[in-house]
Amino acid sequence: MKKKLLLLPICILLLSFIGGCSSSDPSTPISKTSFLFDTVVTITVYDKKDAKLLEQCFQICEEYENLLSRTISGSDIDKLNHADGKPVSLSADTVSLIKDAVLYNQISNGSFDITIGTISTLWDFTGASPVPVPSAIINEKIEHVNSSKIHINNLSVTLEDSETAIDLGGIAKGYIADRLKEYLIKNGVEHALIDLGGNILTIGEKPNGTPYQIGIKKPFDENGGVITTVAIENQSVVTSGIYERYFVYKEKLYHHILSPATGYPIQNNLLSVTIISDCSKDGDALSTSCMVLGLEEGMSLIESIPGIEAIFVTDDYKLHYSTGLKDKMGL
Repeated sequence: MKKKLLLLPICILLLSFIGGCSSSDPSTPISKTSFLFDTVVTITVYDKKDAKLLEQCFQICEEYENLLSRTISGSDIDKLNHADGKPVSLSADTVSLIKDAVLYNQISNGSFDITIGTISTLWDFTGASPVPVPSAIINEKIEHVNSSKIHINNLSVTLEDSETAIDLGGIAKGYIADRLKEYLIKNGVEHALIDLGGNILTIGEKPNGTPYQIGIKKPFDENGGVITTVAIENQSVVTSGIYERYFVYKEKLYHHILSPATGYPIQNNLLSVTIISDCSKDGDALSTSCMVLGLEEGMSLIESIPGIEAIFVTDDYKLHYSTGLKDKMGL
């Protein structure tokens, strides 16, 4: 059995210089990096030299992680998942994000479902010798995956099925990135780059007035090669791919993007989906949704939502662009 684990699944590469430590040189950005959300988080500010802004950003990250993480004891999600079907009073942020997740479940015809936490907890992609979850266990649990089991009443949330568990991993980083952007703009920042483990969100353009050039990782490329690039200003780029966390068992690849319908890794001809949007939260949810839907249905979904563009990479390594992006790039 061969195991492949990318502990830091950076699926988007920054091709433009983002700087390092703070400096007295006014042309040098200030930047801070830390390990949060099980990945590397880097925030770079170009037009302010106040290190306290960066410190506060990482404090915001920690606060949200303590609210939204499924694995942190006492978090909002931990309390909800262990409430045995009883109502739980949650923070306004948590309730807002759950509402957004339920909306995307409806938009994606069930392909995005945070109650996949019922199943995702069964899969181990980090152990020494991971193996597929037996079908008998999946079949027993899959009936509890259904976002209609989530009921919201003001700030009270109920999982009517005590066997249902939610996991916000498919949308939380995007939501947090959006909150960081709001904070920085409120404090006068006009040029910045937020990278939450590959969830890229920019404020404005680069200080010289040119767009950020974001490289999209070539799936399964051990050297971190780029398959294409996109130019963005004041937008988000988020990629989901089957190469991020996976293992190979008996010559078959098992990856972390699970189908809410089957409980097993999706099986279609997609390697990755990249979403370009104004809000990182949208990119997060839609990239997962489209991976589950597949090329045809996923692209149809993207074309139906104004302001959203996408790049699909199929298993023949061909690139498939949404209409608006294709026009913008002159393809």
